[in-house]
Amino acid sequence: MAEAGVNHNEDMELARRLVRAGAEAGVDAVKFQTFRPEKLVTQSAEKAAYQKVTTGKQESQLEMLQKLTLLDKDYVELQQLCQDCGVDFISTSFDSESLHFLTNGLDMPFIKVTSREITNAPFLLEIAQTQKPIVLSTGMATLGEIEQALAVLAYGYLHEDFPADFQVVQQAYVSVDGQDILREKVQLLHCTTQYPAPPSQANLKAMETMAQAFGLSVGYSDHTEGITIPVAAVARVAVIIEKHFTLDKDMPGPDHKASLEPNELKAMVQAIRTVEQSIGTGIKIPAADEVPNIPIVRKSLVAAKNIEAGEIFTLDNLTVKRAGRGISPMDIWYILGESARHAYKEDEKIK
Repeated sequence: MAEAGVNHNEDMELARRLVRAGAEAGVDAVKFQTFRPEKLVTQSAEKAAYQKVTTGKQESQLEMLQKLTLLDKDYVELQQLCQDCGVDFISTSFDSESLHFLTNGLDMPFIKVTSREITNAPFLLEIAQTQKPIVLSTGMATLGEIEQALAVLAYGYLHEDFPADFQVVQQAYVSVDGQDILREKVQLLHCTTQYPAPPSQANLKAMETMAQAFGLSVGYSDHTEGITIPVAAVARVAVIIEKHFTLDKDMPGPDHKASLEPNELKAMVQAIRTVEQSIGTGIKIPAADEVPNIPIVRKSLVAAKNIEAGEIFTLDNLTVKRAGRGISPMDIWYILGESARHAYKEDEKIK
């Protein structure tokens, strides 16, 4: 997923260019963010430290977000443009009104839930009750918080009401139906919620921990600089990569600095496609291209000196060399002490 996010800067022409750039880079989906600023933050909410660095300290978070919104009709146009460009349109919703606009009005293939909502039980419940597949980002979360979020999602998938207490939520989570629906509908994204995130805090091994703990497929939402860490994530277990991108890192706005430019995005996609091809099945057998090399590079038993017919094979008259396909040196114990059926010249392969 190429995360255009709010890097359109409230400019539809820039948003269109982001879609085209993502498609040209070879991504599977271009993702935006949909929110009503007044429903997302209070008037007194502060900006994050990185947002103060990239956008200044004077304005509030609400004022910043008000400069980063698009109209509903703009998302309709962007979805059509994505379809025309051969990529999926995805947008993360941050409030109930935006959620239902995206699911009912645009019918996205799945819902990406931001890390910021992982403890927002009422919203998680509402999201699951849409019955859409979910990709749940887990930045800032512990395993316990992820489990609680999954419990709410399981309940939401299975029930239309608001649960009376958390005990019934937990019962839905541990039920066979609850576990089945989570495996069918939910994927997790490991994430470090810092912009940019230091590679030393990426903790890619956490993906395996999450996969083992919950039995779900896991991806990686990356905020590190460059493309090395997301490519490494694919080499481990990540089946989804989400990465911010922009047309120009020097543009004004909170996320441009931590984003890839189009040439970097394309390089990341190409590297990931190559790594995907290399992962394989996990079964340790000779690769198809290796098989012809086996008789060329492996050694066989050969005569160390001239051997007469009837002579006993010993360590003195046998040696090991490359000689084409013959008796494997691993089988020498079956040969020692046996009589030669015919004479061998020095360097001749034993048959």
